[in-house]
Amino acid sequence: MQQSRARLFKEYKEVQREKSADPDIQLVCDDSNIFKWNALIKGPSETPFEGGVFQLAFSVPEQYPLQPPQVRFLTKIFHPNVHFKTGEICLDILKNAWSPAWTLQSVCRAIIALMAHPEPDSPLNCDSGNLLRSGDIRGYQSMARMYTRLAAMPKKG
Repeated sequence: MQQSRARLFKEYKEVQREKSADPDIQLVCDDSNIFKWNALIKGPSETPFEGGVFQLAFSVPEQYPLQPPQVRFLTKIFHPNVHFKTGEICLDILKNAWSPAWTLQSVCRAIIALMAHPEPDSPLNCDSGNLLRSGDIRGYQSMARMYTRLAAMPKKG
């Protein structure tokens, strides 16, 4: 546990130092628990998520970095690799392809890449996956855009 704490403190310092280096990711540690983090990530440009800001919740195990963090979307998102109700994310690096070389920041980067390049063959959201697998790109994009507007964009007025 001491090793994971030291690693998380190191990552915390890096995040503080490089805040302006990555404007698409805002990673914040819980004040009272180094194993709980939140992130705000910007939807990638030229995707239905563009203009949206999505909140992620990280639960870091005591075996970190030997085991991956649990990450889920708190913001509703229409994406084949994200469970619509729970926000669970299907991403290989969070499961069997994890490496201790990954950091919480790089996990955020990988999630942004997944948003831009969905994998419809391993869907957690079957409706979204079926639209893409059947070739209805327009239908998928309009649903994803609608949910981005409803859940991930600041309300005007």
